[in-house]
Amino acid sequence: MKLRFLSTAALAVTTAALSGTAFADTPATAPIAGTRLELSADGEVTRPPDIATLSAGVVTQASSAAAAMAENAKRMTAAIAALRRAGIADKDIRTASLSLQPQYRYADNQPPAVTGYQASNQLTITFHDIARTGPILDALVGQGVNQISGPDFALEHPDAALDEARQQAMQKARARAEVYAKAAGLGVKRIVAISESGGYSPPQPRANMIMVTAMRKESTDVQPGEEKIGVTLQVTFELQ
Repeated sequence: MKLRFLSTAALAVTTAALSGTAFADTPATAPIAGTRLELSADGEVTRPPDIATLSAGVVTQASSAAAAMAENAKRMTAAIAALRRAGIADKDIRTASLSLQPQYRYADNQPPAVTGYQASNQLTITFHDIARTGPILDALVGQGVNQISGPDFALEHPDAALDEARQQAMQKARARAEVYAKAAGLGVKRIVAISESGGYSPPQPRANMIMVTAMRKESTDVQPGEEKIGVTLQVTFELQ
């Protein structure tokens, strides 16, 4: 085995090169010569929602598995046809779950006995014509849908609203910095650091389902309200 030795000069050059590479990736930050001021400011805007998500399902029971599935398929086919007539595209209709389970009767000191079968088919539906939410719900129930969850309203493209909330939060932070600086007999020199938290997360479809037992005579009234979009900024200023 051969051993290789580096001279002291070579080691110095190598160490300097490695150190230069390591420090090159770290940008230099000018130290704060004046007074450090850290502020938190919120920005919030509201927008009417422009997209809705709805969970709808069909649950059927029969004495045989085939009969339960056949009745379920019949009702679900009618429900999907009603959605298409309402102008909802196929890409916005997704099967969320499909199940078939035996139903049991339990008695003391006896093994469970199968009394029938329950089939369940659940859809997740997305649509933009929020004004038609009530009629869509009524149409689904009219075609045999007996489980409904939602609707959940959201903004499809929240970026513009988020930017407005950011601007609002920064304006608040700057105004407060000026107040503190003036009270201390100083001026705002620069912003040293900015960090953001919050943002917008659309509501997810709820897992719990409401069993529908009968149709109402009047149309279902749905109020979408408004969505709140907010951010919080942590801003560090230098005062001099």
